Amino acid sequence: MTIQNTVNGVADTPLLDDAALAERIFRHIDDGTTDLGEQVWREPVSHYLSVERFNAECKLIRQHPTPFCPSAALPENGSYVARIAAGNPIVAARGEDGSVRAFINACRHRGMQVAAGNGCTRAFSCPYHGWTYGLDGSLKGIPGQSGFPTLNRDQHGLKEVSATERGGIIYVQQEGDMDPALLSDALDYFSGDQALFDQQVLTDCANWKLLYETLMEGYHIKSLHQESFYPFGYDNLNVIETFGAHSRVVYPFKRIEQVRGTAPDKLDLTGLVTSVFMLFPNASISVLSKHSNLVILEPISPSQSQWVIYSLINTTSDNAPITAEEARRDAAFVNDSGQEEDRAAATAIQQALASGANTHLTFGHFEKAIVHFHQHLERALNLHSHR
Repeated sequence: MTIQNTVNGVADTPLLDDAALAERIFRHIDDGTTDLGEQVWREPVSHYLSVERFNAECKLIRQHPTPFCPSAALPENGSYVARIAAGNPIVAARGEDGSVRAFINACRHRGMQVAAGNGCTRAFSCPYHGWTYGLDGSLKGIPGQSGFPTLNRDQHGLKEVSATERGGIIYVQQEGDMDPALLSDALDYFSGDQALFDQQVLTDCANWKLLYETLMEGYHIKSLHQESFYPFGYDNLNVIETFGAHSRVVYPFKRIEQVRGTAPDKLDLTGLVTSVFMLFPNASISVLSKHSNLVILEPISPSQSQWVIYSLINTTSDNAPITAEEARRDAAFVNDSGQEEDRAAATAIQQALASGANTHLTFGHFEKAIVHFHQHLERALNLHSHR
């Protein structure tokens, strides 16, 4: 898979191409260095425990265009995905016209959810009393219509929320109208022919930010991933780039040495690095050797979160096909080793937070992407609190 460096169709972003990225990585390898931030950030422990802070963060997520699922999860007209997002039941569907729309997943009669999981349908039917809705959210049928003589169907369709499709991702904003400026940094992450081969939901007893932070730095690779990731990679060697509120953290494998000295126009880093794109406020895309994951970290409570993970088969620059079995083996290595270690670390931190041992968590120069995330989260929360 190759990320297209395009913003709104224009090939001009601050992200390094493969040649410049390789040059920086080899310089770090030779010098024993890594990309550094300029600021130390101290995040109050209360921000991982406070119900008031948690509610403010959920509200921010609902007021922000947030990845809901990859386009590949809605492959044909009538496809839908229903799940809880930032505390609300949401259903996104591809209509008969091919457009994607999203709704609060609640019947306008008594509030029952009209869809569950994912699938393909021509209409949504409430399992409680059988009210039916079209893929455009319009109210189509009411059993016993005579029992509701004054009801205006036009005013009782599913409540629509803002949705758009960009770069192979479905973005949903639950509250307010979507500001196009907030998607000005959206990249073409997924090509149209990338197949979805797995999706899963994992629940952890940890604040969503603690889980999110595990993805943003390589300072912990040697100590936490001694027998999983570290044998294949480097100790605390990353390239970290920021674009808008987002960031990209690149983790090179030792096998990148295979292309040292390759002419810049011949360089292809596919399979030689892992790139993790942090999509503000609560999603990420990890591009690995054979597959990519779109991950949305959904807050449940201050001390509980869910990983919503969509896994897609990568495409390669030489068009050599990757099989679903190869992608599954690639995913198993990540999920059964490093990801488990990251999840356990975040859970252990959550257990210690209420002890009072720390009044704040400290993020240093090696943790540039985390500092960038917290800066933008703080700024966005302050902006929303004054609305």
